[in-house]
Amino acid sequence: MRDLWTSLRLWLVTVAVCCLAFPAFLWLFAHAVAPENAGGSLIRDARGVVIGSRRIAQGFSRPEYFWPRPSATGYDAAASGGSNLSPTDPRLAGRASSILSALDVDEPVPADLVASSGSGLDPDVTERAARIQAPRVAAARGLAVTAVQARIDAIARHAGGVPAGERIVNVLELNLSLDAVAEAAR
Repeated sequence: MRDLWTSLRLWLVTVAVCCLAFPAFLWLFAHAVAPENAGGSLIRDARGVVIGSRRIAQGFSRPEYFWPRPSATGYDAAASGGSNLSPTDPRLAGRASSILSALDVDEPVPADLVASSGSGLDPDVTERAARIQAPRVAAARGLAVTAVQARIDAIARHAGGVPAGERIVNVLELNLSLDAVAEAAR
């Protein structure tokens, strides 16, 4: 019977440390060191209403908006995952063909415009992918292409903050930036 009580006490201590104390410590540490990231990197409108996250892609399909990478999950954060389609699967080729025809460009298109990411929720596109979409967005918004490209320049950053490789653009932030320009022009 004594071994049973010893085992029970050991189990309770383990549960208290692993299930209560350690997660609480991590939560407090994350909120102290990086409060915005720990809070979900939420983007709020002027009234404080959450309209998205910097970390999770949203589906934009209207011509006046930049389009994110395709999502195998329909941009559902609860169903994160890739498509698992083989490169030879006709459905993959069909999706890519429909995206290419919607883009209607005469130059090679970066892979991130036609291929989904592993999670299906990547919020960024490469700077090149954004620049290819700039003429379409500018025409739909009645803006000069240079004005749209200036917004891309303002938002583009190096992944992970390391100044190497191609820069990336957060699609939600870019679209919100263009909406703010349109709102200011009214």
